[in-house]
This record gives sequence, structure tokens and C-alpha cells, in this order.
Amino acid sequence: MLFAVRMDVDIPRDLDPEVRAELVAREKAYCRDLQKTGEWAHIWRCVGQYANISVFDVADNEALHRILWNLPLFPYMTVEVTPLAQHPSDLAAGEVSV
Repeated sequence: MLFAVRMDVDIPRDLDPEVRAELVAREKAYCRDLQKTGEWAHIWRCVGQYANISVFDVADNEALHRILWNLPLFPYMTVEVTPLAQHPSDLAAGEVSV
């Protein structure tokens, strides 16, 4: 199943800088591991914001839930999930229907 996920991050400004650096490093490693498995299929930065829009390719809702809840920065995020389905006008879908 494909999901578009917008993640807006709001780390408290008064968080200890060492704790912040450790969280961000863990988040980056976790994201890279999931990209290598293909579950985190795409990630784009939202310009001018501490936010991203990502596409996940996972087995089901529960798999996505597990991934998101295990994000080191999850406690500091607002997350919006949109399930995706192939559009009939997508050239990759084969014959285009009108």
C-alpha cells in the first residue's frame, strides 16, 4: 500500500543541544534504513519549513503505524497520512481511460 505522509517537526527550542543532535542523528539513520528496504520510497523537503512529504510503500496500515511511531522525532511531529491509489490517467497504469 502506498501512503503520502506529511511530517511537520517542532522540536522545542529549549531542548538540550546534545539531546537534539542525538535525536536527529537517530532519525536520519532510521530514515536511511527504511529507504534501503524500500518502505520509505521517497522523501522531499518542504522548502522553508522543518517538514517533509514522504511516500511509504508498506504492507498495510499497521506497518505504517509502526514505522511512524518508531520515528525518534515522532513526539515532536504533526503527521498527516493520505492513502494513495493509482490514478487511471497515470501512464504507468497502462491504457488511459477517460
